[in-house]
Amino acid sequence: MARYTGPKVRLSRRLSTNIFENDKGRRALERRPFPPGTHGRTRRRNNGSEYLAQLQEKQKAKYIYGVLERQFKRTYEEANRLQGPTGENLLRLLETRLDNVAYRAGWASTRPQARQFVGHGLLLVNGKRVDIPSYRVRKGDVVSLSPKAAAMIVIQHNIDTLDRSLVGWLESGDGGKQVTVRDLPQRDHIDVPVREQLIVELYSK
Repeated sequence: MARYTGPKVRLSRRLSTNIFENDKGRRALERRPFPPGTHGRTRRRNNGSEYLAQLQEKQKAKYIYGVLERQFKRTYEEANRLQGPTGENLLRLLETRLDNVAYRAGWASTRPQARQFVGHGLLLVNGKRVDIPSYRVRKGDVVSLSPKAAAMIVIQHNIDTLDRSLVGWLESGDGGKQVTVRDLPQRDHIDVPVREQLIVELYSK
């Protein structure tokens, strides 16, 4: 299961976004809201470049959802074949990943943690164990915690303490330990800080 293992705070500072949605990244951006490196405060190279803006938006989406380059490009190509705006299709495909559903359900504090839960086989889809983070849910699917997961202190703590509203395309059940996919997410339901049109422009060159 390939994943990014490099420095997380430096990446967040480089893209001016708390990519991994953790307190460490948030505090770093508050203290040092400029790119990392010796010349981070004064760096002007490529400032305002159209290509740089497009590349950074792609990097944001890629790291937020925990997808590596080759898989991200395949997802874009699939989104391009679907009907409708390619950028919205891309975000919809990324949003319906099983690890993202676990994050949206409030079972994990961050998407990397949600990915770990899925990889450890703690989630059930329609009653069957699924341990593939990139598994894509469909309308009508019921995603639930396994009995082992429901008894874990860290997951129960997340359910009790995370102040995160459930997105409109998911419906909660069983005391927060189950969600049903009511419909595929629309752009209004996706709150990631990504300008998807710039990604489309980048890949259209």
